[in-house]
Amino acid sequence: MNLEIKEKENQYVMSTYGRFDICFKKGNGCVLVDDENHSYLDCTSGIGVNSLGHNHPEVVKVIQEQAQNLLHVSNLYYSEPMIYLAEKLVTASHMNKVFFANSGAEANEGMIKIARKYSYDKYGENRNVILTLKQSFHGRTMATLSATGQDKFHHYFYPFVDGFDYVECNNIHDLENKCDDKVCGIMMELIQGESGVVPLNVEYVQQVEKLCHEKDILLMIDEVQTGIGRTGTLFAFEQYQIHPDLVSLAKGLGAGMPIGAVLTAEKCQNTLQKGEHGTTFGGNLMSCAVANKVMEIVNQPDFLYEVEQKGNYFMNQIKAISSSDIKEVRGKGLMIGIVVDEKKRMDYVNEFIKKGLLVLTAGIDVIRLLPPLIISYEEIDKIILIMQEVFQ
Repeated sequence: MNLEIKEKENQYVMSTYGRFDICFKKGNGCVLVDDENHSYLDCTSGIGVNSLGHNHPEVVKVIQEQAQNLLHVSNLYYSEPMIYLAEKLVTASHMNKVFFANSGAEANEGMIKIARKYSYDKYGENRNVILTLKQSFHGRTMATLSATGQDKFHHYFYPFVDGFDYVECNNIHDLENKCDDKVCGIMMELIQGESGVVPLNVEYVQQVEKLCHEKDILLMIDEVQTGIGRTGTLFAFEQYQIHPDLVSLAKGLGAGMPIGAVLTAEKCQNTLQKGEHGTTFGGNLMSCAVANKVMEIVNQPDFLYEVEQKGNYFMNQIKAISSSDIKEVRGKGLMIGIVVDEKKRMDYVNEFIKKGLLVLTAGIDVIRLLPPLIISYEEIDKIILIMQEVFQ
């Protein structure tokens, strides 16, 4: 890559990211091209963001058209792209209302505020604890870091936000023991992405929903990574046959544009009143215009069925690789985790890069795949051939 770019990065940008020595210039579909004209099959989607791949013609057209009209006016006024997107999301989710933010962390912050305000209005100020799962990840703001159930993130930034406690994943007894009269919400990812692509047990999730209904605790589902078709249904919660009180969205909803959203059920749809929450950029016209197009494309039975089928095919092909390097393959749809030897993982990642394949990591021993939802079977087969070469 251009060494001048790397030098300027070191000089001017905070060193918060461990970057690979690649600088991308362009992309098309599931392929990215760097500044030296090397091509790579992309199994990262910008960490689950580029749901429709790169340079999607319909997305590009929407961006061009919206840019010629308006980029931003603020939430002091009505906005057609935002209202139409709200209608699509509420109708598709069978929820009731939506609040738009700019990221997954902001969406999760919104869920936290709604849960606490709901309990404050109904039960008073001492019912404010939110339970989350150990090994969860909910964001990097102070509140969402506090909600994240991984010790490795709980350093340096003390004091953390009070009012969070953690329970064992898939252990309903641990949850019941900690679910006292101070708890106002239970927040969880249905597939724990950052900790290693770990799907929760269906029975456990349904038991959590039952407990929430019995105690009037809000069931808060973090779909920042799993939402908008990633797992083969528009929302992962559909596969668990539950009806959450709150759902957070981001990543794939914007197909590359920054956006976040909180969906609310009827019981808490009016919890936040005028002036009690807000954001300058939330509901931005450009982001919402693109998200409308994403919903039109992704929220189709044939499209979602293809994601499910391609995910099954991808996982089965990986499982068929004859290699002791692969310990386990898990996931749903096009959210896939490959468990490997922790000590060898980065060697595999670097070998993939040399052979033109981009992947992600998760947890301590997982290679994570989040390809664009439009990936073809031919591209999956090319990826499998690369994996066969690396996993010898």
